[in-house]
Amino acid sequence: MSGAQDRGRVCVAGLGPGDEALVTGEVTQALSEATDVIGYIPYVARIAPREGLRLHPSDNRVELDRARHALDLAAQGRRVVVVSSGDPGVFAMASALFEALEAGPSAWLDIDIRVLPGITAMLAASARAGAPLGHDFCAINLSDNLKPWDLIEKRLRLAAEADFAMAFYNPRSASRPAGFARALEVLREACGPERPILFARAVTTPDEELRIVSLREARPEMADMRTVVIVGSSRTRIIAREAGPILYTPRSAVEAAA
Repeated sequence: MSGAQDRGRVCVAGLGPGDEALVTGEVTQALSEATDVIGYIPYVARIAPREGLRLHPSDNRVELDRARHALDLAAQGRRVVVVSSGDPGVFAMASALFEALEAGPSAWLDIDIRVLPGITAMLAASARAGAPLGHDFCAINLSDNLKPWDLIEKRLRLAAEADFAMAFYNPRSASRPAGFARALEVLREACGPERPILFARAVTTPDEELRIVSLREARPEMADMRTVVIVGSSRTRIIAREAGPILYTPRSAVEAAA
């Protein structure tokens, strides 16, 4: 282990959607070996303190600073874990780390860097509801902090035209209350008012809430930053049952023979 420590290492790890049982063994092992854990404040708060471990929580809009800090520590020979919720490669820290690596000093290229996958929120939400992502789908981040709203709206319309099921991350926040309302308007225009939409909040945690409604019934206040929203394709179905509805999209896009 001393050789790995001397060289330094960065693991970019996904902590899953919330339930500790969904953290992979690979991530648990990396955390047990870490000298430093870096991440957004609530994600670092999920890591139990222990002797020899330094915790470095930071704000959610300093991704590149966080990535540079991780690489700098690893260049000093430390074993660093950068934590994200869900999967680190889905709207999370893995790409930020590689962006910092590409722009950074050449010495960083020798650092041992590993991306450890996790269960991302859209997959956890889909599993809870049934299988709405059972056929072709796409994922769109509705935050306009890092891209213009015009691009978000273009992608919404094109995804609807292609008849993808759609998973939306970061749908609505206190600083962005209007964007999701506009997104719902675009979806009603492009998909029609009867398309099913799933609001999955705090999936796999004690605060979990699942709600399946039509686009006609959907309201902006049904979503917040802890919510993943999934809009079905034209083929997505609802199976009604006493234990709760099942939302799923058939595997085939071919019409059955008459």
